[in-house]
Amino acid sequence: MNIVVIGAGYVGLTTGVALAYFGHEVTCVEKNPAKLELLSRGKSPIHEHGLEELMHLAGKNLRFAERAKGPVEAAEVVMIAVGTPPKSNGEADTQDVEAAAREVAEGFLPGRNYALVIKSTVPIGTNRRVAQVVKRVLAARGLMDETFVWIVSNPEFLQEGRALYNTFYPDRIVVGAEEPEGVYVLRRLYQSILEQTFTPPSFLPRPEGYALPPLLATDPTSAEMIKYASNAFLALKISFINEIAGLCEKVGADVTEVARGMGLDPRIGPGFLAAGLGWGGSCFPKDTAALLAIGGEYGYAMPIVAAAWEVNFRQRHRMVGKLQEALKGVRGRVVGVLGLAFKPGTADVRESPALEVVRILVERQAHVRVHDPVALENARRVLADLEEVEFFEDPYGLAAGAEALVLATDWPEYRYLDLARLAGMMRTPVLVDGRNLFDPEEARRAGWTYLGVGR
Repeated sequence: MNIVVIGAGYVGLTTGVALAYFGHEVTCVEKNPAKLELLSRGKSPIHEHGLEELMHLAGKNLRFAERAKGPVEAAEVVMIAVGTPPKSNGEADTQDVEAAAREVAEGFLPGRNYALVIKSTVPIGTNRRVAQVVKRVLAARGLMDETFVWIVSNPEFLQEGRALYNTFYPDRIVVGAEEPEGVYVLRRLYQSILEQTFTPPSFLPRPEGYALPPLLATDPTSAEMIKYASNAFLALKISFINEIAGLCEKVGADVTEVARGMGLDPRIGPGFLAAGLGWGGSCFPKDTAALLAIGGEYGYAMPIVAAAWEVNFRQRHRMVGKLQEALKGVRGRVVGVLGLAFKPGTADVRESPALEVVRILVERQAHVRVHDPVALENARRVLADLEEVEFFEDPYGLAAGAEALVLATDWPEYRYLDLARLAGMMRTPVLVDGRNLFDPEEARRAGWTYLGVGR
């Protein structure tokens, strides 16, 4: 099939590259000149496992363009995957989605049928809104009776750092459409995934025992709600285990053992039960805020989602509070923070709990040293306004003479640090393990005052 993807961010680029690998002809439209230049040279502007390698494997099936109008003319499917940043009230801003829909509709040809697919995470009712936008453009062009467009909601469920894995081996594919033709087109589009007929690349092997994913066909409003409800529930699980972790500290229980015991119940499952600094990134904060905003729009209170939000952002202050108590105050102290990305496997620092910890420490007048394996430059731009932040390429250099370390992102690289060597370089070896990455007894034997989460 001939596919056009509007927006070459995490969702658009990952989806477009995967579809090109499966044999579709894909054009990704990207208006940022710097990103477009990188993409045209076969370079990925984002850090995502296997993405650049897959771009090369996709070969001539994958193209990049600055404008949508030309590529759209020959397309069968057009996907909108642009950003929907939060407004001041938490609601997702869809102006870029609507602008993309208008631009796309200007390129539709008479006598053709198109599926316009909304991949962006959007407020409830956006499918209807986009349909009106497209109808207005077609009416102005005199094409209402000559061009038919199926508007389809197709939310993504990608995890940064595992986005290609999630694309190749999804749990489910959700399609929201008013007409059966829209569902049929997307079933064709995703046939290779639904039937697992593709040959996996060496760096993305098919998981042993992986079952064929279901395609859930529903109405557009339900599809939009499935995305928000899924992310809110996952955020809730994380906040729940963090709240339990606080009680574990009071009663002397180990939250890692509690989470393990809970996760063995198939009704609960082990995923997203890791206590720590809480959730961040481009999805959970934005989507929970948007869901609360939608509830507010309809006068419907959502206290459980609101509590998940409150617990999550309280968690960063709790971690700094542990450090404050151990050091008898952080003012004037030198504190190292290991990890700046919101999660391992990505360079994304949007809404990163680690950066929030850095800002809280600076507000309390500590001098902060920071390190991250891949996100250092992105963090440098975001933290440019903070003079008391010092950036280090080497975690051992960061530790020299410092008075405490905070493990903020659980990069696998940090698991293999020489804890005894680090402790010997510290002025006072205090370790706040904000992700429960290290074994407490091992850390204490290495000379640390160890402070975990819920243990």
